[in-house]
Amino acid sequence: MLALRIRAASMGHRALKQRCPFSTSSPSSSSSSNRGGGRARNIALGLASGTILTTAAAITYINNHVGGSDGLVRTVSFYSLAIPKYIQYRAHMIMQSPDEVWDELHEETSKAGLDKIMELQGFYVKSGQMAAANIGNAFPKIWQDTMSVLQDECPSEPFEVVKSIVESEYGCDLHDVFETFEETPIGAASIGQVHRATLKRDGSKVVVKVMYPGVENTFRGDVRTIKMFCEVAQPVHVAPLIEIEKQFMTEFDYVLESQQLDKVRKNMMAAEIAGDASKLCAIPKPHLDLCTKRILVMDELNGNKLVTELKNDMNRQMERMNHSLEKFGGDEEEMQKSFTKEFALGENGPTSDQYETLIKLLDAKRRAVNAYAALYNYSVGLLPGTKRKEYQGKSSLPINHAKLIDDLLHIHGHQVLVDGVFNGDPHPGNILLLGVEEGKPQLGLIDYGQVKTISKEERLVFCRLILALADDDKDGVVKALKEAGYKSQKMDEDIMYTYARVAYDEDNETLTQGKHIQLFMEELHDSDPVEHLPQQYILASRVSILLRGLGHAVHQSRSVAKAWRPIAEKVLREEGEL
Repeated sequence: MLALRIRAASMGHRALKQRCPFSTSSPSSSSSSNRGGGRARNIALGLASGTILTTAAAITYINNHVGGSDGLVRTVSFYSLAIPKYIQYRAHMIMQSPDEVWDELHEETSKAGLDKIMELQGFYVKSGQMAAANIGNAFPKIWQDTMSVLQDECPSEPFEVVKSIVESEYGCDLHDVFETFEETPIGAASIGQVHRATLKRDGSKVVVKVMYPGVENTFRGDVRTIKMFCEVAQPVHVAPLIEIEKQFMTEFDYVLESQQLDKVRKNMMAAEIAGDASKLCAIPKPHLDLCTKRILVMDELNGNKLVTELKNDMNRQMERMNHSLEKFGGDEEEMQKSFTKEFALGENGPTSDQYETLIKLLDAKRRAVNAYAALYNYSVGLLPGTKRKEYQGKSSLPINHAKLIDDLLHIHGHQVLVDGVFNGDPHPGNILLLGVEEGKPQLGLIDYGQVKTISKEERLVFCRLILALADDDKDGVVKALKEAGYKSQKMDEDIMYTYARVAYDEDNETLTQGKHIQLFMEELHDSDPVEHLPQQYILASRVSILLRGLGHAVHQSRSVAKAWRPIAEKVLREEGEL
């Protein structure tokens, strides 16, 4: 292209000379011609220099911001869907379109979005998981359902690719390390996939997480693409994205992740929160000597995804009440509403104590049914041709949904406020439920690629903020936000208070004035633009929002500040601040 530009400039100059009526062969004309030729060469050189600089700048920008030429293709592909759909959504907001129009738009866009995510993968999978997890209570049920497949059904790499990565990292044959290694992954995510295996050295049952090739560059480009989109369309999300981008980059070193996993596990065990089946949760032990940049080996937790088990539980209980999904026309949301209504314990579902009372009553009934079954089976049931009665296991009992949400809040509240070392990505796909068959449900917490560490001083400021939010102390909230480093153009205290409540505590229609959370946050930003968000607390906000989203999904909405208040109060008292 550069050669063509220079040639075009040179040819243009010669053609101009040939057409000029004052052109002669005299010395003066020759001198004039030479001066003209000099000017043409200067123009050509200027064009060449400009082209070189522009091309270099473009290449640098593409490499730095979207991950090279491949990243540019991905960016264009993303924008080809995102921009038209964003304009379409904004238009319907302005027109205040009816619900049926919105439902049709959600259906169409969520499916197109899922197709695009499956095509591009990378960070876009994370974005889809955020929709599935209903972060910030911002996503319609249609979006949540469509994107739910991304919690554990992402596209995976062939086993040959996985085997070559493992052998490349270890410098030996795969079976020199593993006695068995299942070729089919038990899960695939945005960065890597997980396989069951058995260690050759001691027979331990483990899971092996293997990072996809080239995923780091892809992720960097994807995050920057979304950030550029937000800078134009949704500036309120730019500051959080900067911190999330920085934190995501720590996911591309499984040695670091294994160390983070080990640290959080030891902290939780020291606090007697994690451990055997009697504790609130189980966290897998990493095999540090077998972890490399692209391979993470840890003990296997035997359980299913929390969301899967909660759906199974709802189906079991509805079946017990002689209901079925078919009765509700296949509409799980209507079935969930009926499930909650059957308990007759309010819109927000039963409390933990109410669940326990119900479980005890049903367990007593189960025991009576089993006693009768045993009596029948060892009497009438012994006669030829008589069908024996089945026994009901403990897995038939309801799972205490309220306690699970309370436990998750307590676990992560301790990590943030007491340890200052916490998992910044507790989305439902990273939460298992163990012990269901034994009737002793226990949380299993996995994936520690996004662990955030905050200092003691930062913990204490955050404890003061949580205490103020829990006590509805507006002055205390504003003071703590200022201490944390929050800055806006006007420092409007009403907006600061509302921002803190949405970011760290709760979200509901009363707080957001019946508006969609996205529009509400944009209005807050427009009223008093934020100049600096406390970066050290952005992932704490993410934890709060993710856990609230899970709570909303199972009709167990919570005020995170009230749930964390006892922990914050204890920390501040121990530091002599109370």
